[in-house]
Amino acid sequence: MASIEEQILAQIKNNEEGTIFLTEDFAQIANANALRVALYRLVKRGVLYRLASGIYVKPKTSQLLNQIVLPSLNDIAQAIAKRDKARIIPTGSFAMHALGLSEQIPLNVVYYTDGKARKIKIDNRNITFKKVSPKKLALKGKISKLAVLALTEIGKNSVAKSEEDKIVKLLKEENIEDLRHDLQLAPQWIAEIMAKAL
Repeated sequence: MASIEEQILAQIKNNEEGTIFLTEDFAQIANANALRVALYRLVKRGVLYRLASGIYVKPKTSQLLNQIVLPSLNDIAQAIAKRDKARIIPTGSFAMHALGLSEQIPLNVVYYTDGKARKIKIDNRNITFKKVSPKKLALKGKISKLAVLALTEIGKNSVAKSEEDKIVKLLKEENIEDLRHDLQLAPQWIAEIMAKAL
């Protein structure tokens, strides 16, 4: 029978470089302690790169910089949420960056979740999951969800005309049903801005 390491290797081989793995992805192979040892060895061999406790990535190396390219914090957060069967939505500064309202890539990102509240350190960056009421997670639209969070971050009396125009333009790409749904949940002043996209 193939060793635990070989079985993990076979599973990893079918995935692209940059794929994120969680210890639970290999749960059918062995118990937690045996997996921990096998994964540790695979990290030593350079087959996997350990991002944080129980979170690994199949390394992708930049030829230019000759160093490992780490997945984005958003990709890591999505992988954790999928494992925990939790819903997550990014807060303020990440939402602003995702919409192109800010050039700055946040070093620390905060997500609202209906899963477990926790903080995960990835190198010198942090992902924080904050537990909130289900109502806060009820936003549906991919763009409208980010718009509500970005505008909340900017603040009622601080939204520049250029920011408002950009958000309205982006919202015109949103699924109309999702946009109408999220309009109902947004604070009044945000809903008034969003409604301009209809």
